[in-house]
Amino acid sequence: MKLDRTIDVPLCDIQASYRQLREPIEEALDRIFNSGQVILGPEVEACEREVAFYCGAGHGVGCASGSDALLLALSALKTRPGDEVILPTFTFFATAGAICRVGARPVFADIEPDTFNVDPKQIEAKITRRTKAIMPVHLFGQCAEMTEIDRIASRHGLPVIEDAAQAFGAECDGKRVGALASMSCFSFYPTKTLGTFGDGGMVVTDNAAWAKNMACLRVHGMEPKYHHKQLGWNARLDAMHAAILRVKLPHVESWIAARQAAAQRYTELIAEYQLGEFLTPPTVRPHQRHTFNQYVVRVADGSRDALLRHLKARRIGCEVYYPRPLHMQECFAYLGHCVGDFPISEAASQCVLALPMFPELTEEQQEHVIASCADFVRVPQRLAA
Repeated sequence: MKLDRTIDVPLCDIQASYRQLREPIEEALDRIFNSGQVILGPEVEACEREVAFYCGAGHGVGCASGSDALLLALSALKTRPGDEVILPTFTFFATAGAICRVGARPVFADIEPDTFNVDPKQIEAKITRRTKAIMPVHLFGQCAEMTEIDRIASRHGLPVIEDAAQAFGAECDGKRVGALASMSCFSFYPTKTLGTFGDGGMVVTDNAAWAKNMACLRVHGMEPKYHHKQLGWNARLDAMHAAILRVKLPHVESWIAARQAAAQRYTELIAEYQLGEFLTPPTVRPHQRHTFNQYVVRVADGSRDALLRHLKARRIGCEVYYPRPLHMQECFAYLGHCVGDFPISEAASQCVLALPMFPELTEEQQEHVIASCADFVRVPQRLAA
């Protein structure tokens, strides 16, 4: 393919879904504006029911962000200083940040080399008498090995909180995220498979008591009005975001199918351009439903950063998730970790690269991305680019 220098390929095009659904979204927002009920209310309640039903859970608690969802879930478990929560070190900061904000200690575990998700064997080795919960992360749209994680949790009598911010609609062994753990936490950030036009989140669970408590915590622990038996904070989901999510939810399955088709095209193009030794496509395990919130490859030869610059210079969106594992972040120095403690996560941070991924991604755009990667490989002394 002759490279077309005029093609722009964004990492994620959130405007595409808006153009597709502009009329019903504007009608939903007009309904909210005319109602005057813009904070919580019936629109949020309907959104909670519909998302929980989609996930196969009994209750949904809408909140202001995925970060708040994690914090609400930990708070519902009465997580306190002195408690420990096990999580992968290769994830977004919010997972560990929520643990620290309730005063608990994050206990990091390494990941599986092929899926980037937490290694269940690592989890069991980290359990102590202080362990309060296990918090696996479903990275990039594929579930962690939840069947095994649930077995481990059951043996030790521990709850499991899924950080499913990147995995709305994903499945493991035929069960959908939201029905795989004690509680499941979602982000509705605009780039997510189900996203609004701002921040939003939700916790889904089958436990009615936890759901009721989280609904209280998100309004400063207030129940009834102006009476506070516990310390909460403002973590409400706005009705406008709930209305947008309700318009988008019926389209999620078709968007997931489009992401899966795009992922398959990427994998085929990598083979067609004979880049298999340079770019390693994502691993999709047969018992998993990968939703491809991101399409993340491994880049060989220590060339990741140079390839990143090469693609961005050609107006191709790409991103590194994540360049530094959590155990190497300055704010967690007090935990006493050092380089080499979690070698698989550290290696992943040096080679992962997310290529453009969104449901409306065209075949022409994808071929431009992979052809540009092939062009990079063929440039002499590419590491100096």
